[in-house]
Amino acid sequence: MGLIAFLKDKFARKDQKVDKYHEGLTKSRKNFSSKLKKLSERYKTVNEDYFDELEQILIESDVGVSFALKTIEDVLNESKKERITDPQKINELLVDTMFVDYAKKGDIENDVVFNKEAPTVLLVVGVNGVGKTTTIAKLAYRYLKQNKKVLLVAADTFRAGAIEQLAVWAKRLKVEVVTGQAKSDPASVAYDGVKKAKEENIDLVIVDTAGRLQTKNNLMLELGKIKRVMAKEIEGAPHETFLVIDATTGQNGVVQAKAFKEVTDLTGIVITKMDGTSKGGIILAIRDELGIPVRFIGLGEKMDDLEEFDLDRYLYSLCVEK
Repeated sequence: MGLIAFLKDKFARKDQKVDKYHEGLTKSRKNFSSKLKKLSERYKTVNEDYFDELEQILIESDVGVSFALKTIEDVLNESKKERITDPQKINELLVDTMFVDYAKKGDIENDVVFNKEAPTVLLVVGVNGVGKTTTIAKLAYRYLKQNKKVLLVAADTFRAGAIEQLAVWAKRLKVEVVTGQAKSDPASVAYDGVKKAKEENIDLVIVDTAGRLQTKNNLMLELGKIKRVMAKEIEGAPHETFLVIDATTGQNGVVQAKAFKEVTDLTGIVITKMDGTSKGGIILAIRDELGIPVRFIGLGEKMDDLEEFDLDRYLYSLCVEK
């Protein structure tokens, strides 16, 4: 059984999460699946031109040039080996190959794993304008629903309004937030946050940081200092470091991920605004080029629209019209 058939069988019954994925990835599906279908309808049998167009569809879906070239080469070799010339079967083979390439990078643990003896510290990084603060609020909301005690820390002391924005979210969520003065030392604010978390038996500390990627050396020094002071209070902190990327920025998001990977140890990616882009392949590009798993994706503006990334639901929603 091919992957598409497997996914259709798996999600034949009502699944609310699949419905949310399917609705959220409508633009991406139209860009990818619809193009594949139209391409297969124009050819009775595949040839070199078919594979060239297939490659172009992948690139336009933002999977990245290297991933597209490698995937098409694998599909071409497998099609020759199995003597497959039917365009529809080639398309199915393409999806199978995309799945295998992602899956063989290793298992993914989406949810934050909580410490038993001390607060768990989640550091959130990302350039300005990607929805970082809103993502922090959605993550806080998620774990509040799991009856976790959450504390927010406003260590982005440089962006105008960042402290106030996080404070507004904290008030809405009815959680405490640790803040400092504008332009104050972010590491000092982070230290105050983890110290308070220990004293009050907080389960999860979410630390916001500045996203000044254009000053990479300063960012490296700043994040390094934040980590050092937090680790003095809580061993192993930060236990998670999530990078927030705006899906609508396309390959620029991959560039951002590469830059942040150079300055800090990322444990996961959160991709926002997946419902607002036609180029859903950015998930595959990041996994392929950086080996960092996408942990959560944003499929809407509501607080509960931050979903754990699920490869089966993603591929089904990207490739299958209901």
